[in-house]
Amino acid sequence: MSVEFIGFVGNHNSSETIPRSGPVIDRGYIETIAKAHEHVGFDRVLLAFQATSPDSLQVGQHVASVTQKLGVFVAQRPGFTEPTVLARQFATLDALYPGRFAINIITGGDHRELIADGNRVAGKDERYARTGEFLDVFQAELTSDKPFDYDGRYYAVRGAHSLVRPEGRAIDIFIAGASDAAIEVAGRHGSYFALWGETHEQTRELLGKVRAAVAKNGRPEPRYSVSFRPIIADTEEAAWAKADALLERARALQDKTGYLRDAAGPQNEGSRRLLAAAAKGDRHDKRLWTALAELTGARGNSTALVGTPDQVADALLDYYDLGIHTFLIRGFDPLADAIAYGREILPRVKVLVAERQRSTRVAAA
Repeated sequence: MSVEFIGFVGNHNSSETIPRSGPVIDRGYIETIAKAHEHVGFDRVLLAFQATSPDSLQVGQHVASVTQKLGVFVAQRPGFTEPTVLARQFATLDALYPGRFAINIITGGDHRELIADGNRVAGKDERYARTGEFLDVFQAELTSDKPFDYDGRYYAVRGAHSLVRPEGRAIDIFIAGASDAAIEVAGRHGSYFALWGETHEQTRELLGKVRAAVAKNGRPEPRYSVSFRPIIADTEEAAWAKADALLERARALQDKTGYLRDAAGPQNEGSRRLLAAAAKGDRHDKRLWTALAELTGARGNSTALVGTPDQVADALLDYYDLGIHTFLIRGFDPLADAIAYGREILPRVKVLVAERQRSTRVAAA
């Protein structure tokens, strides 16, 4: 299977090691980093969703307007926009930018943040049950050629119908989450399942659960996506020194960047899994580094692969061999790192994957 790369477009230049200094929506930065990703060969870029952030769907439309073919991968949370409305929004964007928009379904793991947008569904399992219904309606609105009804606990519609529907290929739906409730939803919906960068053992375990859930529902297996923060340098020693320097800078700037560890611990299963790995040590498998996850309480995708470009590419191939064919990679210096990844990592991984596919065909013959 072909390999795919997803980058990240923030609303301004910032990270765990770079405090924001410009406007909340820095249009020049958004345009520059989007064009840079397209220029160096990324397939898509992710636009995140937070309760305090600018609207990712509108920013995503601007990204599409300033690029030629770059895919736009937009995070959205069920429960805050009606599924029929959001489906028509994505179908409209697909008509304007054919085949370029995908949706990342983020159910949300922190009730304290969700309540800022008025969420009234407190339990995680209940939120995923709502997500399941949301996707039932969302997909029906995108695909039904006649009006339909739906009766659920969280959503009920009568005569729902959209005149605009995606042409050609369907809109890709990414399901994210690591809990049993998330996996149950993934078993019924979604063309991709997204996970954070975990150890090989954790990854095998999680993929096994998703495959079982998909098989139970008689659905085709989704593609799998994993997220990393690669740290590369000309030598392995220099790469680890760079990682240590980034960690110290992140620690010194925590009060300014806001990446502070919550004393109560994370509410989402994905962060707990990263912290469980970090508790066993900073380095795992060949290249996995968890020190930043430990520092920040695993706020978001916070694990790195550290080494030379060849070593990091080889480490990514290990995950490819586990069944993961989509890699979301972003750096701590977002623009410079995206360019470096496009030049140093993407070509190497594509060569390794082509060699692996060729060996597989020979063995099969």
